[in-house]
Amino acid sequence: MGELFRSEEMTLAQLFLQSEAAYCCVSELGELGKVQFRDLNPDVNVFQRKFVNEVRRCEEMDRKLRFVEKEIRKANIPIMDTGENPEVPFPRDMIDLEANFEKIENELKEINTNQEALKRNFLELTELKFILRKTQQFFDEAELHHQQMADPDLLEESSSLLEPSEIGRGTPLRLGFVAGVINRERIPTFERMLWRVCRGNVFLRQAEIENPLEDPVTVRQGHCVPWSRSCKGSSEQEQPRAP
Repeated sequence: MGELFRSEEMTLAQLFLQSEAAYCCVSELGELGKVQFRDLNPDVNVFQRKFVNEVRRCEEMDRKLRFVEKEIRKANIPIMDTGENPEVPFPRDMIDLEANFEKIENELKEINTNQEALKRNFLELTELKFILRKTQQFFDEAELHHQQMADPDLLEESSSLLEPSEIGRGTPLRLGFVAGVINRERIPTFERMLWRVCRGNVFLRQAEIENPLEDPVTVRQGHCVPWSRSCKGSSEQEQPRAP
């Protein structure tokens, strides 16, 4: 068992290869896996070394392969591992590999862009659907309340509680109406902002969306709240913005 922890015997050798045959020879030595190269020019800048362009091309292809692998795993597609290392391609095959990798990368990026646009459009339409439904529900409740208040019996009872001088004193108000969707976490801040902007002359109604909505940019799911508010004054300068 002691021999397993001892270093293997090694021989220091120096190889002189022609530039045309260096790639094939080094690839064969790499396939054997029994050679360790020493850097004889440690003081030379990386960008001034020979074959630096080829190394950059290999690094760029490796980056594209990692991007493709990440997209495959994100789609939950199983990757078959054969356990074998592919053979080193010939220099003349590098151009075809670069073209294929670049084509695949561009196609995946285009698919991601289109998918993000579709998700964003779906999110906007879903929010608009909930806004229309909840706003219509608010209007229906207000209409029902108005009909109940128009009942002669109820009107007689409420009028008897008012002084004669108070009847007909009210002045018409100009109310502005705005509806939208906001994250649940921002509701308290939004209410305080509305209260300050409208100086307390605001009526806010809100309802929660049961199904979580996914943001295509942050890929976060959250519960949003459709809201509607009526505020005295409907000019554009007085319209508050959601935080």
